[in-house]
Amino acid sequence: MSERQIFVTSEDRKRLEALLDAPGAALDREDMRDLARELRRATVVPAVEIPADVITMNSTARLVDLDDGAAHLYTVVYPQDANFSEGKISVLAPVGAAMLGYRVGDEIEWMVPAGLRRLRVEEVVYQPEAAGDFTR
Repeated sequence: MSERQIFVTSEDRKRLEALLDAPGAALDREDMRDLARELRRATVVPAVEIPADVITMNSTARLVDLDDGAAHLYTVVYPQDANFSEGKISVLAPVGAAMLGYRVGDEIEWMVPAGLRRLRVEEVVYQPEAAGDFTR
């Protein structure tokens, strides 16, 4: 996991902490503990102040795998909206948690079940806050 500065909106942080605090949350999983650590170290800003190149909840971003050069288009969503075949990755999944808060140009290293993934954020294709959508 990279130690770059990450940004999270205050509303996203509040919703994500509620997910982590929910009864039955699997906090014994390493990826869940990693997400909790990321939230604790994040710079929290009001949604209207989040930079447009930051991956927030419901943002769609193009990532490049630094090991094989493959590009992937993913949207970070809440668990109930996840659908891998549509590129909608749960924030509770390792790659979804890894994306949150990073910005264009950042490189992410994150452990997933298959091993270490190394990704670079190439583009934030859609960010709700930049589009003026503060209700999601």
